[in-house]
Amino acid sequence: MSTAHLSRIFVRLKLALLRNGLRQSSTRTAAFVASLVVTLLLAAGQLLGLILLRGTDHAASLVVLLTAVLALGWAVMPLFFPSGDETLDPTRLVMLPLRPQPLVFALLAASLVGIGPLFTVCLVVGSAIALAHGAFAVLVAVVAVPLALLVCVALARTVAAGNIRLLTSRKGRDLALLSGLVIAVGIQVVNFGAQRLGESGGLSALDPAAGIVGWIPPASAIAAIGSASDGSYAVALEQLALSVVALFVLLWSWQRSLTKLMTAPDGSTLAAASEPTRKESSTGLHRLLPEGRTSTVMQRSLRYVWRDPKTKAAWVTALAIGLIVPVFNALQGTGSLYFACFAAGMLGIQMYNQFGQDTSAFWMVAQTISSTKDAYAELRARALALLLVTLPYTVLVTVLTAALLGNWRALPEVMGLSFALLGAMLATGAVSSARFPYSIPQDSAYKNVAPGQAGLAWISIFGGMISAAVLCAPVIVLTVWMHAANEESSLWVLLPAGAAYGLLIGWAGVRVAAPQTANRLPEILAAVSKG
Repeated sequence: MSTAHLSRIFVRLKLALLRNGLRQSSTRTAAFVASLVVTLLLAAGQLLGLILLRGTDHAASLVVLLTAVLALGWAVMPLFFPSGDETLDPTRLVMLPLRPQPLVFALLAASLVGIGPLFTVCLVVGSAIALAHGAFAVLVAVVAVPLALLVCVALARTVAAGNIRLLTSRKGRDLALLSGLVIAVGIQVVNFGAQRLGESGGLSALDPAAGIVGWIPPASAIAAIGSASDGSYAVALEQLALSVVALFVLLWSWQRSLTKLMTAPDGSTLAAASEPTRKESSTGLHRLLPEGRTSTVMQRSLRYVWRDPKTKAAWVTALAIGLIVPVFNALQGTGSLYFACFAAGMLGIQMYNQFGQDTSAFWMVAQTISSTKDAYAELRARALALLLVTLPYTVLVTVLTAALLGNWRALPEVMGLSFALLGAMLATGAVSSARFPYSIPQDSAYKNVAPGQAGLAWISIFGGMISAAVLCAPVIVLTVWMHAANEESSLWVLLPAGAAYGLLIGWAGVRVAAPQTANRLPEILAAVSKG
């Protein structure tokens, strides 16, 4: 079978996978259409913005760095979203009588079908229009645009093929939890860079970095257009040649990985099978926890945080954002110590939908709840497990932010507000878990709510957060009044007052939620087991 014929078959297979996937449910179709519309709008805006840069000084620096960032996104996409595209897994083709070389070109052709390639085309075409001046530059752009696209796609496929054994394993799938962290860090880095860019006087600050990145494929292909426009024809050809060489190296590496996957056994599986089963060692945590049900529930909750990929991802994201927001704003010199309340707020969200986090295993927990007393002990232990991490984390973030800002005088009041907010979120989270539980599907890395339960999730989380803000009103009013009355010397009182209020309101919330949990066990069990 010729390579061209095989490529056409794979393109049709990719389209069939996409079409059949959309037929599975209206929700998936709506999500795809929504993502397509958003991507097209972003791509159109990006294309228009790049076209408007045409003729602007230092435009080449911006588009070169933008292409490099885009290529980095293609490189890390398989690591963070290994199940986002069914064709990323070449092990599905192992049993087919196909040779690696034609298979590489067929998969490359199929990879050009999708939303990601469409967005990439818009960006590189806009970059070419922004830089191309003169006939030779236009000729270079005609070659550079498809070359940059092919390098990006080949880079993603090479990374996926080289790491597919890891990415399809249980531990490998845990890499996806880093996506929330990278997104949180990335947003703050972009914000930080944009502010520094504005302070430095414009795009000229990008020239040194662009001069280096312009020799790294596929950014070198776009940089070649700018070089050709400036009359540096030899430099343009060298930069273009670098991207061509990079494409061939990536295809060769991809082919080697496919050959290994199609001919070698899964060594990780064989090694795992040969290892004797080891008895899990005790961490000794139970010795530090209260006796009885409290210790058991707290250990179970903490094990979920460490072992369950979705729970772990939620905690990592919350920990990252709770630290990044106040610290980055403090480093920029525009922050406030009150931003440290993000730490308590982000981790307080983890109290919501407590029973949904157990998924179908909640039926075992339900068997141990026969009275309001049992429900109270269950909810109290879950809240204590959360406090075991949240309390020291809140103190650490608040003290670190105060040190960066040099604002030690406001430390007691901010920490008191954080404790009050945490207690309020524990209270509303306990009630919300009992009144508005919803299922968290385990068959998809991207679905956090079962179909038909999105309304419950919105009410549970956002309704609970609004209620928590209302419950914090007494401490907020007290803080404002003390500032208005110039009681600066007495602001330290807000620390014990906020801690006591948070403890009281958290205890009251668990007390209120306990009878509701005991009386609504069948409804809760049905809700969290859905999907």
